[in-house]
Amino acid sequence: MKRIVTFQNGCAVDGKIIAVTHSTTLEEILAEASKKLGIVAKVIYTPQGAILDDVRLIRDDDIFYISEGEPFKTIAKTQVGVVPKLAQPTGTSKETINKGHSRNPSNGTSACFLSEWVTLNVGGRIFTTTRSTLTQQDSHSMLARMFGEETDVSWHSSVDDNGAYLIDRSPLYFEPLLNYLRHGKLLLDKNVNPEGVLEEAKFFGLTSKSQAPDDNSSITRRELILRLLSTPTNKELRCQGMNFTGANLSKLDLRYINFKYAVLKHANLSGANLSYCNFERADLSKAVLDSANLLGVKMLCTNMEGTSLKGCNFEDPAGSRANMEGALMKSVNLEGSHMAGVNLRVATLKNANLQNCDLRGAVLAGADLENCDLSGCDLQEANLRGANLKGAAFELMLNPLHMAQAVR
Repeated sequence: MKRIVTFQNGCAVDGKIIAVTHSTTLEEILAEASKKLGIVAKVIYTPQGAILDDVRLIRDDDIFYISEGEPFKTIAKTQVGVVPKLAQPTGTSKETINKGHSRNPSNGTSACFLSEWVTLNVGGRIFTTTRSTLTQQDSHSMLARMFGEETDVSWHSSVDDNGAYLIDRSPLYFEPLLNYLRHGKLLLDKNVNPEGVLEEAKFFGLTSKSQAPDDNSSITRRELILRLLSTPTNKELRCQGMNFTGANLSKLDLRYINFKYAVLKHANLSGANLSYCNFERADLSKAVLDSANLLGVKMLCTNMEGTSLKGCNFEDPAGSRANMEGALMKSVNLEGSHMAGVNLRVATLKNANLQNCDLRGAVLAGADLENCDLSGCDLQEANLRGANLKGAAFELMLNPLHMAQAVR
């Protein structure tokens, strides 16, 4: 008596052992294989793809692949979990072969060779992951179509000599995308260009956004840059209510961004272009905005206590005026800033440093300027009516104040 190991065609797992005696026929082997493998066995293939047609050729412990009539499917170096390639008989179209990758049982393809683990060869670098990783985070991506439950039969992917799927893309940019699919957060090393990762995300059709940080975590410079890159130039980027505590956002072009109610405590925004941003009721306390462009900015009721705004430019040649009405600006440092026409109505500027500021035509009506240092300022045509000027310093004024400007 001999024994043989049988597998379903194209599969290297869940084999079944069948006993073969000198009187066993091919029909009996097929019947036993049908019962043990749960298929309708019609053809017996050797590992090389030859059809077994005589039981006398069987040796003890031979391995055979049982087919329901479909062509032989080879397994590259018998790697478990690799999708087999259909051998192409004469007259078989390429389209028919590619359909062999479908998971539809009706075409004879077994679910056994859609293992949970898959190997990818991306630009020469090997990645090992699971099908669920590639499909669950974004079910509409290219990777989900390749490896999901409803495999896209129109997608063709070659394999290398070890059975890994060949993908001609950059492994440097693919790795952070794969990690994103694993845990839902996009994390980049310092040597990885966010723009390159964005292009890869577009290629693979990854439309899902990374999970927003929890309420206690701060958004980093890199995360904000990724948001900027993924937002079309004709759309407003909303950062409303987000936490940027301590973030380094210096020298970035952040024009027109909605930072309403955002937390930017201790953030570094020096040299940034913040023109036409909305900081209404945002928290900018102890932040650094030195030399920032703030043309037409909206800072209604913004908390800027202890903030440094030295050498900032608020003047818009187009005539749009910065609105800082009701802002809390205790101990703020605005030294040397260009603030012509700025609206500081009823703002709190107690103990603020406004030395050498250009405040021509500025509205300071009802503002609290107690102990404020206005030395060297240009207050020509500025509106100081109803302002609290107790203890304010006005030395070395460029233009003398008129009584009509400051009526208390």
